[in-house]
Order: sequence, then C-alpha cells, then structure tokens
Amino acid sequence: MDRPIRMNNNGQISIVLNSQKRELPTKEIPEPPVSVKTMATEHEALKEIEDELEALVGMEEMKRMIKEIYAWIYINKKREEKGLKAGRQALHMMFKGNPGTGKTTVARLIGKLFHKMNVLSKGHLIEAERADLVGEYIGHTAQKTRDLIKKAIGGILFIDEAYSLGRGGEKDFGKEAIDTLVKHMEDKQHEFILILAGYSREMEYFLSLNPGLHSRFPLVVDFPDYTVNQLMEIAKRMLDEKEYSFSHEAEKKLREHLSWVKSSLGPTGFSNGRYIRNVIEKSIRTQSMRLLLQNQYDRYELMMLRSNDLVLDEE
Repeated sequence: MDRPIRMNNNGQISIVLNSQKRELPTKEIPEPPVSVKTMATEHEALKEIEDELEALVGMEEMKRMIKEIYAWIYINKKREEKGLKAGRQALHMMFKGNPGTGKTTVARLIGKLFHKMNVLSKGHLIEAERADLVGEYIGHTAQKTRDLIKKAIGGILFIDEAYSLGRGGEKDFGKEAIDTLVKHMEDKQHEFILILAGYSREMEYFLSLNPGLHSRFPLVVDFPDYTVNQLMEIAKRMLDEKEYSFSHEAEKKLREHLSWVKSSLGPTGFSNGRYIRNVIEKSIRTQSMRLLLQNQYDRYELMMLRSNDLVLDEE
C-alpha cells in the first residue's frame, strides 16, 4: 500500500481522489510451491478490477482505496482460517463530488469486485433517486424504500443526489425514506451495500438530518473534478473507441473551450465526463451531416473530426 487509510474521530475513512527467469536443471523440474501457484488465481479478482480501473482517467486515490479494501477483506479471511478474530465491518459508502466524475462507474466496479470476493452474493447495481423512494402518502415511502432494498440484496443500492431526500423538512416523506434506509443498513448490513452520492456540501448537510447516518458510512470518498488535460484524455479515448480522431485545430479549439467553460460555469455547473460525452456525440452527428453535403466518404475524412464539427455550448 502507498499509505494507510486515514481514520477520522467518527470512525469514517476519508479518501480524496485527484520476473526474472532462472535456469532449472534439465533432469527434473520441481513443482513450484503451492503458495506461488495459488497467488495468481487468488488475486485474480483484484487484477481484473485493476485492469478496468486503469482504463479510467485519473482516480488514483480511488484505485488505491479499492486495493486497501481488497487487502482488508482478504486478510480478515486469512485471520478466520487461523482461528483469529476477524471484523465484519459494514461497507456502506458515501461518494461526494460533482456530476460526471465517475461515481456510478466506480460503484458498478466495486459491486463486481465484491461479488468475485464472495462479499456480495450477486454484485449487481440498483440505481435510484428521490422519486424511486419517496411515495405520495404516509406509509407509501417506507414500502417503496423496502422494495428497493429487497431488489438490492446481494448487491449495491446506489442513490444519486441523496441529499434531495432531506430537502422538504420534517413533514416531507423524504425523512421517512431516510429513517427506513438507516434501519435496514443496520439490520441487513452484510446483505447489501448502500452507496449515497451527491454534491459535497449538500451531502454534509444530509448527514446531519439523522443522527444514525454519519456512523454508518465507514467509507467516504471525494471525487474531484477532472482537469482540462484529463478531460482531453477522456475525449481522445472516447474517439479512439469509436474510431475517430481530432484534427489539430479541433483539438486546440476543444482544449481552449474546456478551459473557458470550467472557469465560467464553476465546479457545480460543469458536468465533467458527461459534458465531454455530449460534445463528442453531437460533433459526430455534425460531421456526418457535413460529409453527406460534401459527398466525401474516404476513410481519412470519415474518421476526422474538424474544428467546425465541434458543437460547443458557447456557440
């Protein structure tokens, strides 16, 4: 590990993102030790998830955190095998950050890892928002929330913009959803994982609404906004996957636009990776129309996005 997990006074872990060959005798090749043979297969789950995480831009601290969680679970299993005490800490999490910073993608990968490690029986992801939990009359909200938790058993219940559950005050049915979630987080804490996500400041307020919430999230992860360089890397990877590329002028124009839009919209108004995806999709459609009108269909032109193809919000 590069460094230990930082433990706050309230028990929360806060994480901020931003062979050498040897010649053997020809007579007889001995079998390698069992521990060496099993090492690769035992940690295959982690290797597979690491490969998927490496395909994501940035998130270095998140990648380190997943290794640390893996190590903690793995070592606890080894302690059990040796007859030692092993803690079964709840793994409910809170993801704090602006839109488009990869929260849902990471939640899905965590579900896959925990399934491979037999922490979760299914590892699936149930995505929800306020409308999926809050009902229209007394008792309706609790039932809707219980139904969602039931669907999430064996996997992860991911609630985006979770702070919206507390916006209506004491008489709002959102409070009923919060209370129901808190109860089932305790009663079924090892049967599913709850991940609440949303803007950093709003999530801090949300935690204050129920005294039982704060202590039930041992993992609190901050997802920072992408830098301009990281956003450009995301754009290029998206284009590579679709077999497109930027012209030099288009790349320069997009980079300058991203610098402008990040400063003008501010951290809460800019949708990061989601913004890039929208620009790419719109620009590909614009390029298609241009090529159709110009009657140009050679391979080079079919792959090239030019500066006048870019569809940017300032325009």
